[in-house]
Amino acid sequence: MAHQGQNRDRRTILRAGTAGILSAGVSPFFFVRNAWAQKNFCNNPTGKTVTFGFNVPQTGSYAEEGADQLKGYQLAVKHLNGEGDGGLLKTLKPKALKGNGVLGKKVVFVSGDTQTKTDAARDGARRMIERDKVIMVTGSVTSGEAIAQQALCQEKGIIYMSGLTHSNDTTGKDKRRYGFRHFFNAYQSGVAIAPILAKEYGKDRKAYHITADYTWGWTQEESIKKATEALGWKTVATVRSPLGLGDYSQYLTPVANSGADVLILNHYGHDMVNSLPQAVQFGLRDKQVNGKQFQIVVPMFSELMAQGAGEAVKGIIGTSNWHWALPDEGSKVFTKSYGEAYGQPPSQSSHTGYVQAILYADACERAGTFYPPEVIKALEGFEFDGMGNGPTLYRDTDHQCFKDVLVVRGNPKPTSKFDVLSVIGKATRKEVTYDPKIFGGELGPYEPNMC
Repeated sequence: MAHQGQNRDRRTILRAGTAGILSAGVSPFFFVRNAWAQKNFCNNPTGKTVTFGFNVPQTGSYAEEGADQLKGYQLAVKHLNGEGDGGLLKTLKPKALKGNGVLGKKVVFVSGDTQTKTDAARDGARRMIERDKVIMVTGSVTSGEAIAQQALCQEKGIIYMSGLTHSNDTTGKDKRRYGFRHFFNAYQSGVAIAPILAKEYGKDRKAYHITADYTWGWTQEESIKKATEALGWKTVATVRSPLGLGDYSQYLTPVANSGADVLILNHYGHDMVNSLPQAVQFGLRDKQVNGKQFQIVVPMFSELMAQGAGEAVKGIIGTSNWHWALPDEGSKVFTKSYGEAYGQPPSQSSHTGYVQAILYADACERAGTFYPPEVIKALEGFEFDGMGNGPTLYRDTDHQCFKDVLVVRGNPKPTSKFDVLSVIGKATRKEVTYDPKIFGGELGPYEPNMC
């Protein structure tokens, strides 16, 4: 945290020094090292507006999550510009935002469709940077999308505030100086869910994993496998399934004769909405195996997935980044604000998108500039509260947020179509904090390239 005060002191000195040089009628660019760079960074907004880029899946397997995320971004823009009830600008602490845009400029935005595809996400982010002149890119529902956009933004000198990305790699081996993640990761899911699984299902279990075959699925499988084996569980098999599959019969049929008494579905979005009901239809939850009732676990899922899976989700345990019914002031304020805007409670996807847009804008205000290295330094080591997740840290060494992680269960007796998940436990911020060295990776330089 000390470097933030040093940054502010340096900016004060630079402004004072520049003023003195100007009064002498001399160009400041020969004497102030960063002055020229701060005038000529990528997409420096010189007019009355500043443009954010919201790049989310509007088609493909994760389109529903993407649509909700976009709603969160749109609401954030309204609140940043002083429209509506102000939302989480009322509860964020500490806060520099005033509800009059960002650094005196009105926020506008462009949106894109990643199609739930890595290449499309990268191409869309490139168009936003080169054609639409965005100052920041945000949005994703797969970790493949997030990692691809984050790498591009590092190349271009544009800050990337990721949306939903749960792979350990995003802030691990693929981390970047210009990328930040508010969402939790697979390692943290494993830490949070393992004690609940031991309590509910015991320590003598045999697990069968079916896993989405891309970076998120791989690291979730690895993390959950490690966490459950530490309990005493044995892993019978790990099988990879392609993203966007409709029929999981060929993957579910072998489970019944595998000797496993737990099926772990490392699926998200429509993949889980398809695979979980099919697993239930196959009669797996009705089976007795190894003298135990067969169980299904979905280690990470959302309200939207739970709604889509219908009856099949009842009793299913997983983890979540946030829940609209949490009792803290920030969650209540955001749920009210979002509900009035859209007629339904927010999902963790819409909440994450909203928060990322607000945190970037607030960092610009605190830095007093849109110049990316200064905004990055304002985010690194930033501790805040009031956004619905309790006290939260944006760690400087890997740009991972640390906060409490929720454990949820599909509600067996929902009172409405939105009352689909119940919070049954949580792991504290301290419990889910880990040494960044375990995942490796290098953040890279502060100084931006010119796009």
